[in-house]
Amino acid sequence: MTFDLKTALKYIILFLIGIGVLYLAFRGQDLEKIWLEIKSANYFWVFISALAVWIAHVLRALRWQMLYKSIHYKVSFWNAYHAVMIGYLANLALPRFGEIGRCSVIHKAEKVPMFAAIGTVITERLFDVLVLFLTALAMLIFQYEIVSDFLHGTIYLSITKKLSTINYFWLIGIVIITIILVVAAIYFLRQKFSKKFLRIFVSLRQGFGSYSKLKQKGLFLTYTLGIWIFYSLSMYFAFSSIQATSGLHFNAAFTAIVFSGFAMAAPVQGGIGVFHWMVAQSLVLYSIAFKDGLAYATIIHSSQVLLILILGSLSLFIILTKKNIK
Repeated sequence: MTFDLKTALKYIILFLIGIGVLYLAFRGQDLEKIWLEIKSANYFWVFISALAVWIAHVLRALRWQMLYKSIHYKVSFWNAYHAVMIGYLANLALPRFGEIGRCSVIHKAEKVPMFAAIGTVITERLFDVLVLFLTALAMLIFQYEIVSDFLHGTIYLSITKKLSTINYFWLIGIVIITIILVVAAIYFLRQKFSKKFLRIFVSLRQGFGSYSKLKQKGLFLTYTLGIWIFYSLSMYFAFSSIQATSGLHFNAAFTAIVFSGFAMAAPVQGGIGVFHWMVAQSLVLYSIAFKDGLAYATIIHSSQVLLILILGSLSLFIILTKKNIK
């Protein structure tokens, strides 16, 4: 990856946007009370919450290993696990760079073609997106009365207000120009790098086809479900860490994981700011004060970042000091 000034500025701007959202979330709140609530938290439950997240990461490594096996690449569990943790570590610095980073680890440790690895990552991410949308749909069906006001007042009215100011003539023009540029770029690449482009396409297709070649699709789906169950459990366990959220039930964790899932999709390092605001908003739906929701979001986000910093750095050290981990 060529890291030039333009790339650096892009990531700096994304980071500043995250800081800006974080500032807006905490603006006007009693920061002293929030800090006191964080200091007095029951960190046993914070640890249990972090443990649940770690188990989800382990399941992610096992699931990813299955995809490699289906396309006849023998990737050890430990290399897959270390690559996943290093990927999360990279995401703290550069959003979405972690996906490329973990593929690079597998490429170097197990000699798997880079684009085949990328294809497997895209495949598993598609399943994560599918689960997130199905979870969101279930939330709408079973908790419609709770989330409907938020969706209408905060989301729908805001979007319609912004759409009403759009000049659709310019929007259609931009879409057409974008399509032309993409088609032209693909044509140019195929003409100039036809053989290389073909190899990349074949490798990507191999990675994309990894799920269809799985012999144990049920186990793959079980791992996928398990990942999201443990994510939800991490939210639920953390409720007991502070008094304000200790009375919440699993349905609140179910909603919080949906909100946090969309927040983490934002191209901001570690979801900073966006995660805090979205999780706090999700708890407001259950009569939790926004400031208490921010305290809860800060605790769970900080614990997960700390987990990645420690375990991700350990994985990076192991990969850098050993040629291959079996």
